[in-house]
Amino acid sequence: MRNEESSVRRGPGVRMGAVLAAAVVLAVVHPPAQAAPDAGSWTTETVAPGVQVRAGVLRDADAKPSWTVTVQGPGSAPLGDRAWADDTAGRLRGAGFEPRVERVVWAAYADTPHGTMGWRVRLGSYGTSGEAQGAREKVAAAGFTAVAEWTGYDAQQPADRESVHVAVIDPARFTGTVAATHDTSVADRETTSSVAEKRHSLLAVNGGFFITSDADGVQGTMAGIGAYDGELESMAAGSRAALILADGGRHARIADLTSTVTARAGSSTYAVQGINRVPGKVRNCGRPGATPTESPRQDVTCAETDDLVKFTPRFRAELPTGPGTQVVLDADGRVVSTGARGGTVPAGGSVLQGIGAASDWLTAHARQGERIALKEVVRDTAGRRVRLDSDDSIVSAAPTLVKDGRLAIDAAAEGTLDPKNLSFGYAWSNVRQPRTMAGLDAKGRLILATVDGRQPGVSEGFTLEEAARFMRSLGAVQALNLDGGGSTAMAVNGRLANVTSDATGERAVGDTVQVLP
Repeated sequence: MRNEESSVRRGPGVRMGAVLAAAVVLAVVHPPAQAAPDAGSWTTETVAPGVQVRAGVLRDADAKPSWTVTVQGPGSAPLGDRAWADDTAGRLRGAGFEPRVERVVWAAYADTPHGTMGWRVRLGSYGTSGEAQGAREKVAAAGFTAVAEWTGYDAQQPADRESVHVAVIDPARFTGTVAATHDTSVADRETTSSVAEKRHSLLAVNGGFFITSDADGVQGTMAGIGAYDGELESMAAGSRAALILADGGRHARIADLTSTVTARAGSSTYAVQGINRVPGKVRNCGRPGATPTESPRQDVTCAETDDLVKFTPRFRAELPTGPGTQVVLDADGRVVSTGARGGTVPAGGSVLQGIGAASDWLTAHARQGERIALKEVVRDTAGRRVRLDSDDSIVSAAPTLVKDGRLAIDAAAEGTLDPKNLSFGYAWSNVRQPRTMAGLDAKGRLILATVDGRQPGVSEGFTLEEAARFMRSLGAVQALNLDGGGSTAMAVNGRLANVTSDATGERAVGDTVQVLP
């Protein structure tokens, strides 16, 4: 027999009361509105003429989050269909538990279905994580896979507290520069605040996605397009959102970017698919020939069997070793040597490494003293070429949040979730997390914002939709999501301003955005 369904229609942001129906509670859950700011908790600091930072807490006095136990859906997914939810709830009742079934709806993404996303099964409401863990153990002992969760992370009910920092940089008044940087080496990781302190920055935030594990490549190298001081130092993972800081940040814009690099030896050409990464490993995918997908796929490492990769002088680490061919080029692009992979990039020169067919191409066409020319092209989705000068930089992540003043979250296209597989990207996109965001308002002012998260009862964070709505509420007509989670950091005058979420403290990251006097 299908469980009796009872629902309460309410305005967004109003916490739904308990609805009891027989032994199962069935909640119809809808996205809330953004919490209201607490005027008394906000501070404003003018760091320099044209650079202002505001910090405060968004509070919702009606929000009453708690700890609960959530039963895992089929195939490790957080949700299942209605039949699965009803069956699971029935089996839990048979085991002596009192479950509730919650309907979860799709967020306001531009490229996903609408309406019901799925159903989840939960048990209990607890004041502490320890109590929830104890209940979870009992559920597990009965043969169910479950986790203890904080309901304040749910998109479908208001967060009680969200700690935010917002910086606005006005190019009409600010006389300094805004630039993305990977500091001294693209193969290093460094905290946002340490780079800011070293560079005497007025303000800084973390930048794009980067490699965090040796299994996925060289730690610190970017997993998406990055350019610093006018030099392309990593390639795009498909067509993804990027912040372009032209003319030292005086002319900034946000666009989805792609990149192509072509190597030419005589009349023969070969496509370069990577810059400063391990041949054969493509973090976040999005490159032609990548398997299992050529589309962007967040936090997935794809493979390339025929791969040509360029290494620049900013790759100040030992070069990857392994099968294939390596060609060392001088500053003019002429072949200095050909041989096995390894060693370091020569000062002022560059290195090409090839595996598979790319290795064969290098062997056939790289001749001592002859030139291999490299042509690099960056384009936006309108087909316009993005030309890089010495005072231009690019930092990228995903997805787009706001476009032309409207919510435009292309999460599926940019690979942060999969509408056909809810086990992929659900928590990344639909659960409140620490986030770093960048946007531009109608006057061309740059907005850099962070929200702390993963701190129950202190700061829950934003979902992607909440991040987009927050940026739009600040006046952003264009906005994107930068790296978040434990990477989210804002430094003011070289000192960390927010509370980062990693237990070990501020995370060492890849690139950062620095506001320099």
